[in-house]
Amino acid sequence: MIANLIGGFVAILIGSSLVGPVATEVNTNTASTNASGTTCTAYTDPGCSGSGNALYLSSSWGATVLKLVPGFFALGILGIGIAVTYSSLRQAGVV
Repeated sequence: MIANLIGGFVAILIGSSLVGPVATEVNTNTASTNASGTTCTAYTDPGCSGSGNALYLSSSWGATVLKLVPGFFALGILGIGIAVTYSSLRQAGVV
């Protein structure tokens, strides 16, 4: 039981520490502005030809859907924590 709880705690700790970097990477790859803050409307705009704007310029709905990834990642980590805690408590006969 203790081993499961410790393993679950470690999974939650590592997973929650990765939510920030995942969100940063997603926002970088779905950017609608260039480095100077100007909104990109085409690849020919200055500073908008980089890979960070490629997804937004080709498919704005794809960029919107991709921005949901950090939230679902956090929900997955929450689900793992609940599952591990429930299984540990069930093995102990508490639940």
